[in-house]
Amino acid sequence: MPTARPCWSTWNPSSKSFAAFIRPEDGAVTQSTTDALTAQCLAVAMDMAARAREIVLGHYGTPPDVEDKADLSPVTIADRECEAAMRDMIAAAFPGHGIFGEEFGAENADAEFVWVLDPIDGTKAFITGKPLFGTLIGLLKDGVPWIGVMDNPALDEVWAGAPGIGATRNGETVRCRPCPDLASAWLYTTSPQMHQGLNFGHFENLRHGCRHALYGGDCYSYGTLARGRADLVCDSSMQPYDYVALVPIVEGAGGRMTDWAGGTLGLGGDGTVIASGDPALHDQAVAALGG
Repeated sequence: MPTARPCWSTWNPSSKSFAAFIRPEDGAVTQSTTDALTAQCLAVAMDMAARAREIVLGHYGTPPDVEDKADLSPVTIADRECEAAMRDMIAAAFPGHGIFGEEFGAENADAEFVWVLDPIDGTKAFITGKPLFGTLIGLLKDGVPWIGVMDNPALDEVWAGAPGIGATRNGETVRCRPCPDLASAWLYTTSPQMHQGLNFGHFENLRHGCRHALYGGDCYSYGTLARGRADLVCDSSMQPYDYVALVPIVEGAGGRMTDWAGGTLGLGGDGTVIASGDPALHDQAVAALGG
C-alpha cells in the first residue's frame, strides 16, 4: 500500500524558510511578493495533503463504518478525521482565512482567502476499494480558484496547480493535449446519473458529439485530462468542494474549466462543470451543452 509523503519537488518552499513568511503572533504575511505568498500557501496545502493521506491510508482497505448524510450521500470516519485535521492546520497557519468544507460547512466564507476542502472525493469509491478517490484542497483568492492540490493516496499520486508554477503530478510538469475538434474528443463524466432533468439532455448532446465517453473517474478524471490522456470532463450536481481545487490544476496544465455557460467557478453557481484540455475545444463543448 502506498505510504509516500506528498512533496513539492518542482519548487520547494521550505528552502526559503516557511516560518519567515509569517509573524508568529498572528500568521500575517510579512513579504508582499506573490511568489512568497504562493509558496507559503502551497506549502501548507501540501502538508495538509500529507496529513490527510496518513489518515486515509490508515482506514483504506478495511470495511469502514458508513453513515448516510441528509442527502443520502455516504460519509465515513476517515472523511471527518481528514477534514478536522486540515481545518486545524489552516487555523494554525492562517487564522484569518475562511474555510468551506464538505463535512463541517463554512466558516468566515467571505474572507479574501477561503480554503475549500473535500477530504475524500469519491467516498463511494473509497468504501468499495476503488483507488480513484482523492483529497481535494483548494484556495480561493477574492472568490476565484487560485491554488489547488489533489492527492490520490491509493495511487501514490499528488497533483498541484498554482499561479506562475503551472501544474504538476508528483513534482513533474503536466500539460493537456491538443484536440481542437469535438468529434475527436475523449469525454469523461463521473456518472450519467448525476445529470438530472434538463441537464441530462444537454449532456447527451455533448456525448453524442464526442468520439468516446467514459465513466466513473471521480476527481481523477481531471488529472487524466491535465496530463493529456483525455480531452473533456463534464459533470453536474457538483458542490464547490468537488471542483475548486481542480481548476488551478486543469488551467495550470493549459486547459479551461468553467460552468456549462462558460462562467467562472467559485462558491456560487449551479453545480455544472466542464473542463477542456484544449481551450479551442471549450467553446464547442459549452455550445453543445446549451451555454
